[in-house]
Amino acid sequence: MANKIPPLRAQDKLVFLLALVPYLMDRDRVSVAEAAKHFGVPEQQIREAVRLIAVSGIPGETATYQAGDLFDIAWDDFEDNDQIVLTQLVAIDDSPRFSAREASALIAGLQYLSSLPEHADREAIATLTSKLSRGASAAPTAVAVESSALDETLALIRESVAAGTQIEFDYRNSRGESERRRIDPLRVESVDADWYVRGWCHSREDVRTFRLDRISQPAMTTEAITHTAGDVNLPETLFDTSDEDIEVGIEVVPSAIGLLGDYVADDAPRVAARDRVRTTVRVPHFHGLKRLISGLPGVVTVVSPPEAREAVARWAQAGAEQYAEEQ
Repeated sequence: MANKIPPLRAQDKLVFLLALVPYLMDRDRVSVAEAAKHFGVPEQQIREAVRLIAVSGIPGETATYQAGDLFDIAWDDFEDNDQIVLTQLVAIDDSPRFSAREASALIAGLQYLSSLPEHADREAIATLTSKLSRGASAAPTAVAVESSALDETLALIRESVAAGTQIEFDYRNSRGESERRRIDPLRVESVDADWYVRGWCHSREDVRTFRLDRISQPAMTTEAITHTAGDVNLPETLFDTSDEDIEVGIEVVPSAIGLLGDYVADDAPRVAARDRVRTTVRVPHFHGLKRLISGLPGVVTVVSPPEAREAVARWAQAGAEQYAEEQ
């Protein structure tokens, strides 16, 4: 004997109705069978829920139900054709809505997400964009997010990784020196807003990490990679330390230590200093240090060596002077 589905409790019925109503609102017409399949429930449960929705609403100022205070459906369609069509909605227009400006900002963000290779299936993003446009208090301003060279580089590298082919490009290091590189791309990763590709560099004959915004003139070759992620040792951390790195003493707000990522080694000393923690970071040069500190204003202070403090101070002063000139 088949097991009977136990009746829903009152709380479960409420949860189900709260899910069913917006589902029906998003569709001009839906069959009972289609709704039952979507929610994974018997068709009879859908029919009972629709009948309950049709006698639900919010009483008016007289505390009694008047015309327009209840949901309504196309009863003939429902009874004769098993089709659900909502013809009257209540308490929907009173819900908070995004302003046209807020909706435009969200739509712009969604357009940017849809341009990234990892969001190749854009159906969900398109659906959400449509809902934002319909649900805003006014028509959102038409916006378009232009793809950047970085997006194109990222897409090309991802294509190269998937195809298992070598890629070459001009790479400008942190010292401003540019060199043509050819690599076997192994892994694409991101840290905050920065994207990186790790791969076997044929000119260095070792694994190297490249920041995508320093890559120019990328070109995917037809040559297959000679090293795979299984052939080489890819460390868990994105950046490897070197004996040539500079050790810099800093004081940092305790809650922000995690933001420094791999710059702080696991065995780095951590000493309480008033309301901060004194520790060390390792950087290949002061140029990289300036960029690191600028991303955490007021959170990290360089303590030593004096050359590091001076380099950061000069860089900050130059930025302040340039800002003053533009005012």
